[in-house]
Amino acid sequence: MQFKISKELLVQIEQLIHDKNDKELKVLLNDLHHADIAEIFDELNIDEAIHIFNILDSGITSEILLELEEDIREKILKGLSAKEIAEELDEMDTDDAADIIGELSQSKKEEVISELEDVEHAKDIVDLLRYNEDEAGGLMGKELVKVNENWNVLTCVKEMRLQAENVTRVHSIYVVDDENRLKGRLSLKDLLITSTKTQISEVYIKKVDYVKVHTPNVEVARIMQKYDLEAIPVVDDLGRLVGRVTIDDIVDVIKEEADKDYQMAAGITQDVEAGDTVFEMIKGRLPWLLIGMVIEIIASFVLKGNQSAYTKFSTLFIFVPLLSATAGNIGVQASAIVVQGLANGSLKEFSKNYFKKELLVAMVSGTIISLFLLIFHSIVYQQYLVGFAISISIIVVILFAAMLGTLVPLFLHKNKIDPAIATGPFITTTNDVFGIMIYFAIARLILGY
Repeated sequence: MQFKISKELLVQIEQLIHDKNDKELKVLLNDLHHADIAEIFDELNIDEAIHIFNILDSGITSEILLELEEDIREKILKGLSAKEIAEELDEMDTDDAADIIGELSQSKKEEVISELEDVEHAKDIVDLLRYNEDEAGGLMGKELVKVNENWNVLTCVKEMRLQAENVTRVHSIYVVDDENRLKGRLSLKDLLITSTKTQISEVYIKKVDYVKVHTPNVEVARIMQKYDLEAIPVVDDLGRLVGRVTIDDIVDVIKEEADKDYQMAAGITQDVEAGDTVFEMIKGRLPWLLIGMVIEIIASFVLKGNQSAYTKFSTLFIFVPLLSATAGNIGVQASAIVVQGLANGSLKEFSKNYFKKELLVAMVSGTIISLFLLIFHSIVYQQYLVGFAISISIIVVILFAAMLGTLVPLFLHKNKIDPAIATGPFITTTNDVFGIMIYFAIARLILGY
């Protein structure tokens, strides 16, 4: 059952903090999952959150830190000494510890690293800090189980027991050579049924999926999603095994990418969250609003250039909002499917067959909409030729919108620009200008005004 914060629970926690009844407070919180406690932190003021953080064991608080929103985590970390932060990091996997250290100032970062008790743990964290956070090296952890191809099964089992002490979950057993180059993976079943004197080189599986340290995180996510992997090994440019990326890190990447694409589709140019300042929100939203305003001004000049038609065929102008809305919807729908295909790998580049399919969908949809409009216009306004001009224009504009919505994301993707931009204001505002131009050009051709 999903945990929900009740008002009674919050009141009880706040009262226990006020009464300084830490013993009962600790008993109450120990029954909760660390993710639920992090959720409670969001509802408390920062002093109350820090108080709870200080009374809990480091094994729990290290997990809570990873679940907190960045702004709350930043405030808590500011209230901790370098030694206290180091104690938290000693409880974390290397990839999580590197993420936390990466949020600190340079001076604080050096202090914390110097306070880490486990020297090997500290070395691994420092090594991870060298990589960009949006590539496999920045995602990976150092904790894994690996065996040498020249060992026999008995030696392998002994070494695995030692290594597994530092690994929270053993997803795979990787096989390396004397130079630590990744050679393959070892099946636990094969290990159990094979003679203890048998060499690993005789039983390991040579086929293994892997990524390199500089592979983009979205590509790592795509590979793991495609092959249903819980973890994937990471190698350097020489093929040496340096770490592994696990599914929990990939879930975070997928979520962040989805959030970013959703904001781009809404015309937000940078990562904006509910807790950001007014200035940050304006900075993220205003650019596309200004671009949209300029494009719509151009559309208004197109309308102005067709004012002469208003006295004779006023219904042409009545249906302009419908034209804009329909073309915008068609364009966004087409681009959304293409962006989704590019993201999950089902569409890698321009496909003639897919393009034909999209045009066919637009043609059928446009025909149905235009026939409905023709009937409606004929009954209500009884201007049959005008109704015919509007209907033909709608079909052409819908076809144009579908073409634009399909081709623009592919063009952006080919030029290394995030195609998610094309699912929002870019498509709708561009369709407004060109759609209105096409609309009146066809109307002028048919009606001769």
